[in-house]
Amino acid sequence: MDWQLSDDAQPASRVPAWRLDDAVLAGPGHISSGTVPVTGAWRPGDDPGERRFARIGDLDAEAGSTIADAVVAYETWGRLNDARDNAVLVLHALTGDSHVRGPAGPGHATAGWWEEVVGPGLAIDTDRCFVVAPNMLGGCQGSSGPASLAPDGIEWGSRFPRVTVRDQVEAQRRLADRLGIDRWHAVVGGSMGGMHALEWAIAHPERVGATALLASNAATSADQIAQNTLQIEAVTTDPGWLGGDFYDLPGSAGPARGLALARRMAMLGYRSQQELNERFQRGWQSSVDPLAGGRFQVESYLDVHGNRFTRRFDAGSYVRLVDAMSTHDVGRGRGGVEAALARITSPTLVVGISSDRLFPVADQRRLAAGIPTCTSGSEPIVLESGFGHDAFLIESGRVGDLLATLIG
Repeated sequence: MDWQLSDDAQPASRVPAWRLDDAVLAGPGHISSGTVPVTGAWRPGDDPGERRFARIGDLDAEAGSTIADAVVAYETWGRLNDARDNAVLVLHALTGDSHVRGPAGPGHATAGWWEEVVGPGLAIDTDRCFVVAPNMLGGCQGSSGPASLAPDGIEWGSRFPRVTVRDQVEAQRRLADRLGIDRWHAVVGGSMGGMHALEWAIAHPERVGATALLASNAATSADQIAQNTLQIEAVTTDPGWLGGDFYDLPGSAGPARGLALARRMAMLGYRSQQELNERFQRGWQSSVDPLAGGRFQVESYLDVHGNRFTRRFDAGSYVRLVDAMSTHDVGRGRGGVEAALARITSPTLVVGISSDRLFPVADQRRLAAGIPTCTSGSEPIVLESGFGHDAFLIESGRVGDLLATLIG
């Protein structure tokens, strides 16, 4: 069942030959012909799986356009108590979704991405907490996004507005209102989900009882924007992109190659040099020398993950969400980052990963130094791990212990 597990939650490993035969490739970056959908998005008419849907009305995006009759897809576990004070909001990373726990199957391309953290008796205990996990606005797993239908019955495509982290949190706020949740017991997020959790704590401090920020930042740096820009360009220069209006194309005529390339580029930020070097070294994928047309193991690893990604994600959503990460800056319009962080009143757990080269520990140091209620003082908790950025998903035992202490 490893084929069904979330890419991000698994350590890197050599790709078995059967997986190459099943999923990829005649050469670097090639997509297996005839098997790639034009989008990996969940579409109306597909099996909803465990999703629920909330209509949150027209949403005016910061960039100036309106998302008419916006929808947020979400999943829940546990029961909201009579006092309505046991709700925990779990916010996913860039390419995650609402399926935090549960098997793969109809409606869900992969198994839950945090099954060792969220569940009965676990760190986020669904026997005691009511856990809510929304798919972010602009995503592709049931919430309004480029692949969803606009009021005219045609995919939004290029018409879907640019969205920001603040727009996405506004959608989550409206979902909370629909669910009758005035105050979250805790808001938890990693990576891009940490951006959302931070925005909650700053914009709505009265509605957040505790905050967990895992491998995240307060404002996207020039280095991070540069990486994001290249990934967006990988998608938008694919001939199948068609300006974002590719949804009526047949099968693999869409921008799958560009999306796969963007994912392969991103994987280098999610994983550490140490992990890739130790696991793959200079190993060959087969007995054929790369000088004679063979491949290195690490090439096959990246290609499989890029190719697989095209089957569960949408190119339009990828462009919009990566752009939202680039515009993230909690200090915008608030007097700067430090002034914004000073607004936080909830106990806040700040966790960094020693080998994270996407959101390095300096980002979490800035958070901890600026948040007056940081639970570890002016320095973040740094997990020593060789897994890089994705360690907040892979090191579930240690991360779970920290969350259990915060959530209580």
